[in-house]
Amino acid sequence: MTLATDEFIRRFLMHVLPNRFHRIRHYGLFAKSARADNIARARALLNMASQNQASDTHTDNDNDAHACPHCGGRMIIIETFARGSTPQHQPTGPMVAIRSDTS
Repeated sequence: MTLATDEFIRRFLMHVLPNRFHRIRHYGLFAKSARADNIARARALLNMASQNQASDTHTDNDNDAHACPHCGGRMIIIETFARGSTPQHQPTGPMVAIRSDTS
């Protein structure tokens, strides 16, 4: 389809929200209102253990000791060093912030 410039810009700008507005897209399988039920149903359909059963069988205490205090995910220790000393590890590349597009 070929559009005139004005029509293309008009159609494009229909998707841009005004200032101070935020796009909210919380729907589907992981919508807050039905997330737990949908995940339990998916686990049942896939014949997987529930999250509570899986955490009961987890015996590796080393990973539990290094859990993120915010999200509970596994933290990987790169280096430990004494207070007041400088770390020896240097980042391997440029520091790039991880961003996720929520539009």
